[in-house]
Amino acid sequence: MEAGPQAVTLKAVAARMGRTHANLLHHFGSAAGLQMALAAHLAGTVCDSIADILLENGGAEHDPARVVNMVFDAFDKQGAGQLATWMILSGNENAMNPVVDAIHELIDEIGNGHENTSMHEDTLTLVLMAMGDALLGEPLARSLGLPRDAARDIATRLLADSPRLAEDSPAK
Repeated sequence: MEAGPQAVTLKAVAARMGRTHANLLHHFGSAAGLQMALAAHLAGTVCDSIADILLENGGAEHDPARVVNMVFDAFDKQGAGQLATWMILSGNENAMNPVVDAIHELIDEIGNGHENTSMHEDTLTLVLMAMGDALLGEPLARSLGLPRDAARDIATRLLADSPRLAEDSPAK
């Protein structure tokens, strides 16, 4: 991912791992399969960490900034935003399925399934903000005269004001 999503090829990854192109081809079937597996891994790791944060205090007040930073970092610093964009623009229409599935499973785990629409709205807002920020947040914030972390700060405020957190937090 250091060289960008276009570098996530069977040949490049095989060389980096000390394996052959054929080994990866056998396991993933194609570069698109490899990229989907990478996206699934990134999404699963982030969702597991978010679930840990939200479940660790058993109903005590949560720190929305931790969740926001984790999601924004996954899309920006860990390359999930670039990878998702690359896969979609490359015509891999199923590319986002592992990411969407991981997010759906997280919401079902911590939000009582489909009954909690505020959690669904929070998730949609947070993921779309993180994706947009990863792709053009820096130049847009600069052009608007805002600090680089303005989108994170806005997302943190939105999440802190969420009815979902207010319901779960005894301090509110």
